[in-house]
Amino acid sequence: MLLKPVSFLDIAVFLLFLTFYLIRHSYLLKTTSCGFQALPFLFVSLPAQLIKERCLTSTKHQLPFTRRTTLFQDAMVRCLRWAFTNLPSDVGRLFFLKGVSLPFLRFRMLRSGYFLSRRDCPRWVEVNQNGLKGLWIAYDTIARPDLLVYYVHGGGFAMGSSYFYLEFLMTWVSVLKEHGFKNPVVFALEYTLIPDECYPYQLHETLAGYNYVLSRSDDPNIITISGDSAGALLVLSLLLYLGSKSRTERPAFAALISPWTHLMSDENRNTASDYLDSDKLNEYGREYARSADPSDPFISPGDCRDAALWTASLPRGGIGFYYGGSEELFGPGIKELSGRLNTIGKVICREDGNVHSWPVAAMFLETETAKRRKGLNEMSSDIAGVILCDG
Repeated sequence: MLLKPVSFLDIAVFLLFLTFYLIRHSYLLKTTSCGFQALPFLFVSLPAQLIKERCLTSTKHQLPFTRRTTLFQDAMVRCLRWAFTNLPSDVGRLFFLKGVSLPFLRFRMLRSGYFLSRRDCPRWVEVNQNGLKGLWIAYDTIARPDLLVYYVHGGGFAMGSSYFYLEFLMTWVSVLKEHGFKNPVVFALEYTLIPDECYPYQLHETLAGYNYVLSRSDDPNIITISGDSAGALLVLSLLLYLGSKSRTERPAFAALISPWTHLMSDENRNTASDYLDSDKLNEYGREYARSADPSDPFISPGDCRDAALWTASLPRGGIGFYYGGSEELFGPGIKELSGRLNTIGKVICREDGNVHSWPVAAMFLETETAKRRKGLNEMSSDIAGVILCDG
């Protein structure tokens, strides 16, 4: 399964769904105020930036990301940077909610000729048990899986939802099937955002999700845990927690997309290309840790220097880091942590030279099929190498 690339029609329809949701839930006034604040950027700063970088700067002196991207991709990343830096989190989270993301996905599926009745289309089932919420995504949601990917979404702990990631995760299920799995399943956790709750609440939810996944599989050797950005930080925290408790049900593999490894670090510096902002991340990090020590290993896994704990925590098949390298704000932290872990266990590092969480963003911003699926193919190949070949 692969939906059509995002078009201007898709953007218009998304804004229509968003507007309807805002009116229905009385958020329109505050969001409209933010919209007016964006007008100078959209009509003055953004065009000026694009003209200067793409037209008035020689190719040799352009940013590497600019040279690789289309005008549409460049403009969207710059818009993301403005929104991440300037929008209040309670406004930003509205863009990712179920009431906006799910109707938009259904529209995109319809436009691409996919219907839930089609056999070549993965399905999803909402899970809501004892306070645990998430999405169970598979071609056959009842049959026993031969691979179970436990996914924790990103969003700086302040934004995001499993519904926003649904297109990406449904596509991943189809890619995993192409790599030899008969009934791959993804379980995407829906966890509580800040400031509604802070650490350790999200870690406890992540642990509850892992226990649920174990209850559905009975075999940790078919489980891969995955996530992006803040979600990948929660995955690393989960691994350390399992290792500290000497839990034997460690997953087979971990696939981490642009993980936020060090919660508060001077190494988390802005880059000219990435859409993340270090000051905003520090704000979210402080809110997540709140009264706890932000360098606590369960809060900031990259700050854990205990080699014995990491040895007890790493999945048996290793851990994969999929990130943008020097173009990404988290690049230095990821490189530092992966280098240390490589002396302890098996580590795979795949740098794509793009910005933060590009395997996810590429699903919406790339136009070529190979580029849209590149990150998913790399992760799926690494997972198959562990579970199918070593299992």
